[in-house]
Amino acid sequence: MSKETVKNLEALRSEMQRLRVDAVIIPGTDPHQSEYVSDHWKLRDWVSGFTGSNGTAVVTADSAGLWTDSRYFLQASQQLQDSGFDMHKEDVPGEESINEWIATHLPDGAILAVDGYLFSITQAAELEEVCGRNGLRFASDFDIADRVWTSGRPDRPMNKIYIHEEKYAGESAQSKIGRILDEVAKAGADSIFIPSLDEIAWTLNLRGEDVAFTPVFISYLYLSQKERVLFIDSEKTDEGIRRYLKEIDVKIKPYDEVKDYLGRISTHETIMLDPTRVSDTLGHALDCMKVYSASPVSALKAVKNDVQINGTRKAMERDGAALVRLFMWLEKNAGTGKYNELDVWEKGMEFRGQSDLYRGDSFGMIAGYKEHGAIVHYSASKESASTLHADGLLLIDSGAQYLDGTTDITRTLTLGNPTADEIHDYTLVLKGHLAIARAQFPVGTRGAQLDALARIYLWEEGMRYLHGTGHGVGHFLAVHEGPQNIRLNENPTTLRPGMITSDEPGVYKAGKYGIRIENLVLTIPGVHSEEFGDFYKFEVLTLFPYDRSLIDRTMLTEAEISQVNNYHKQVYERLSPYLNNDEKQWLAEKTKEL
Repeated sequence: MSKETVKNLEALRSEMQRLRVDAVIIPGTDPHQSEYVSDHWKLRDWVSGFTGSNGTAVVTADSAGLWTDSRYFLQASQQLQDSGFDMHKEDVPGEESINEWIATHLPDGAILAVDGYLFSITQAAELEEVCGRNGLRFASDFDIADRVWTSGRPDRPMNKIYIHEEKYAGESAQSKIGRILDEVAKAGADSIFIPSLDEIAWTLNLRGEDVAFTPVFISYLYLSQKERVLFIDSEKTDEGIRRYLKEIDVKIKPYDEVKDYLGRISTHETIMLDPTRVSDTLGHALDCMKVYSASPVSALKAVKNDVQINGTRKAMERDGAALVRLFMWLEKNAGTGKYNELDVWEKGMEFRGQSDLYRGDSFGMIAGYKEHGAIVHYSASKESASTLHADGLLLIDSGAQYLDGTTDITRTLTLGNPTADEIHDYTLVLKGHLAIARAQFPVGTRGAQLDALARIYLWEEGMRYLHGTGHGVGHFLAVHEGPQNIRLNENPTTLRPGMITSDEPGVYKAGKYGIRIENLVLTIPGVHSEEFGDFYKFEVLTLFPYDRSLIDRTMLTEAEISQVNNYHKQVYERLSPYLNNDEKQWLAEKTKEL
């Protein structure tokens, strides 16, 4: 990979020199500001060799750097070897940010160029301000990929889209569009432009196969009281889809006509745009009045209805049963020396695939054995996959897409002979995980106000993890969604009933092992007090036992022991109807009281 990326980097620099561009920023996203993108837009991967979901490359004539977050520090340091790129750490005290690096490394009058389709209005405005403040010039019309990635670039995907039936979605597309336009009107706008793929899929009750692990399709959506338009390549629709869209009064226009369409919108119209999602290029195409606001779709989508919630509960039962079979297979085969980390992923898909509602994994399984578990978002390859043996820790972070729900679970287990440090650290992580699950909090609480509950036991011993504790999860959609989260960074979004969020503290010791424990939790009503008001709490949705052999009972309080025992009792009761006698016996052993 490094030889190829060095050649690609040289091609990019040659084009920069020809156009007299001094620096280029290449994000790992697409024109829809997606986290996971179609291969067609993976220019950053092509030029650097880094494949993580978060990372931004900066290239000048004589230097190249890639900025990424703590989930990918180890992965990036490995993938960038001999690539010509240096790794930079995001959000780490003392480390230069991209903006700081630009300000100190580019000379007066230098031109910084980006592809405006790959930067949101907010991001482009911030870069332009940085350039102006530091005597630099900013250009947002550098269509980099078309200029340098001229050979071997994958085509834009043309997979067929399909209807996500209302029996799973719980609400019609017409109803959703009505609710969205109500929010648009409240904000003083006449229309809304939606570029986010998961928001479009949710709004229209449609799904696709254009992006790995996330059932979305490449498109844009414009909504107003007068007109509704889906911009999509015609090859992606069939007669049934066209009839469905006509029934919900949505017109179809070619994907590539979106810029021209926006440019023709009446100057008297006021359109709502989310400046963090709409690309700078399309934002500038509009000549009408604008209301900049967070997308109302994000908040509406985050609160699941009763049909979605009950569907997710059922999906968790089937998922838990599949994991029982996977972990039984692991116990039987890990010590043979015949299988590696990739085999674990393949077996996981095999067992999950036994459900008729399974539509694939919700992300690439992270199966990190021993030191690989310390790479937070480790992705095994044929070259890197470690062979499993009858000792050491194995961290498995996996999830599935079912028609009735999306799952995401992490379990760390010992394959044999756990050390005292492994047991101690596992129990610390478990204590933080349990603290989030049993939290009760007043209405209006934000995720940042709960985050320390998961970290305090690690902090007390001088340990920490740098990733967030929890992210929102979609319904047969993106496994990572907002607007809510649980992390140290402040987020004004409050937790509300119907929101599904992960609970996943961890600890990672480079070169040794990683430990993470993750369940999905649903915000539900808690107690009501005449004096103190209403409270919320969490219902644990995920159903699979913790590794009892890694729990130091002496480190747990009686309340925590009871919490684990009650959870394990529920796991057995909910999963056993899906299991045969041998599987029930295995699960009964794993869910015995501490």
